[in-house]
Amino acid sequence: MKTSALKTLLVLAFISFIGVAYSQTMGPPPKGKAERQEKNDNIESMKIAFLTTKLDLSPEEAQVFWPVYNQYTEKLKELRKKRRQDEREAKKNIEELTDKEIEQAIENDFAFRQKELDLQKEYNIKFKAVLPIKKVSRLYNAEEQFKRVLIDKLKGKGTKGEK
Repeated sequence: MKTSALKTLLVLAFISFIGVAYSQTMGPPPKGKAERQEKNDNIESMKIAFLTTKLDLSPEEAQVFWPVYNQYTEKLKELRKKRRQDEREAKKNIEELTDKEIEQAIENDFAFRQKELDLQKEYNIKFKAVLPIKKVSRLYNAEEQFKRVLIDKLKGKGTKGEK
């Protein structure tokens, strides 16, 4: 009985989190580093609440899942940050690059995509170790749903796609 009360409390806390996060307007793009960080923190809070609700994690599952998921997202962020830097550099100098350098930039993009896929496969195994396979599947679906919800919110369309 204690577990179900804790689970209910956890779900209510995350639903409240969603309400607060969704009620804040996305507004214009942030100007300063602090504003950008605050907006990123709000998005991250919304994502945590969204995924927790969609996955219906028990307290025990949440305790083992979130550290693994956070590690995964950090590695993914690092990988994507490096890619953005490489892309910016290549786009800045595209007219000055040789064909060989452009070819290398394309190859680097393929290598990034492979690293991203390898990371996803690695963490799929880790997710299956801490969650039942149905919840792992729900995780992937919920991540895609969250992207659509966030894009719609940024475009000012509300929460279409959250279903």
